[in-house]
Amino acid sequence: MENLGIGLQLMIVGMCTVFLILLIVIYGGKLLIKVVNRIAPEEMAAVKKTVRASTDGADPTVMAVLSETVRQLTGGKGHISSVRRI
Repeated sequence: MENLGIGLQLMIVGMCTVFLILLIVIYGGKLLIKVVNRIAPEEMAAVKKTVRASTDGADPTVMAVLSETVRQLTGGKGHISSVRRI
């Protein structure tokens, strides 16, 4: 019976140790992210001229929304080559 008590004690101490180390890793990672974001913030990409697409009678407002959406999703690297209804 004594071995069972020692085993349970060892299990509880081990689980608490693992839990504390995981907390240190989680909060240390969050702290590291905050420090890095303050020291070296993400650079904003320069806005490039958009290439005129063949709109085939599309509304200019819709075209502007589509162009801005593509620009945001691709980080300014993508462009619309044509717009047509399907």
